[in-house]
Amino acid sequence: MRDVSFDVATGELVALLGPNGAGKSTTLRMLTTLLPPTSGSVRIAGFDAAREPGRVREVIGYVGQKNASGENHRIRDEFITQGRCYGLRLRDARRRADEVLEILGISDLAARTPGTLSGGQRRRVDIAVGLIHNPRVLFLDEPSTGLDPHSRADLWEQIQLLRRAYGITIVLTTHYLDEADRMAERIVVVDQGQVIANGTADALKADLAGDWMHITTSDTDAARPAAGLAGQMAETSEVTTEGQTVSVRIADADASLPTYLRLLDHHSITVTRVSVRRPSLDDVFVNLTGRRLEESAEAYETTTDAPIGATHV
Repeated sequence: MRDVSFDVATGELVALLGPNGAGKSTTLRMLTTLLPPTSGSVRIAGFDAAREPGRVREVIGYVGQKNASGENHRIRDEFITQGRCYGLRLRDARRRADEVLEILGISDLAARTPGTLSGGQRRRVDIAVGLIHNPRVLFLDEPSTGLDPHSRADLWEQIQLLRRAYGITIVLTTHYLDEADRMAERIVVVDQGQVIANGTADALKADLAGDWMHITTSDTDAARPAAGLAGQMAETSEVTTEGQTVSVRIADADASLPTYLRLLDHHSITVTRVSVRRPSLDDVFVNLTGRRLEESAEAYETTTDAPIGATHV
């Protein structure tokens, strides 16, 4: 990790996005007091993670990649035990266990053991364990990894329900681009131990990728001058040709396309087909790193004494 710095506002959902080995889980372990940063500072809900780790642990919930509950304990009993570990009286722990079961829609699982559950059910149980003490900030490390599409969608519905019910702040790691794009209010892109981008999905796509306009001309001879005209437009960042088709990457296709078509018509270039493609987070990642997120890359070695910059949640 090298100078990882970002802030998270109260009630915000922020996704740490990056490939395996990028440093996402290491960052989360530092934020949750499981690893000590050797420099910089981490403040969670106003508490210094290095000087007041106990206070930080009182206000956070942490759900790691591995299952959090014991294999042979009934779900409700496990929740009650977790509540007692956080200092709740037995009566309050029982009440809170029932509340969390209801909130996450798993009341029917209360008497079952984790080994009898599906992957999606187990993940909801894991999240419930992190919520027993009613934390102000919830950290989720790859919450939907390994789940089928239906279970992933169901899990995200429950996560959004938590936000509406409690106004809870959520920081999560993921390598699923579609999840980050649809669900996160802000995205922090981490690669090789560094923050390389920080912003909303729309802002990152607009600033770092741009729209694509694809124009098909009447023949290959017309494509060459059409490409030259595209390159003269102020907002154009890239122009490629393939056969009769000219592809233009530009900041705002909606605003630029009418101008480009008028320019082509003025030069008597016939257009037979037009399409526009909005950028994806994958386009952003390619632009930032030169590779796609799912591509295998050399593993980045991280250590427990890695430095971190000022981080506030």
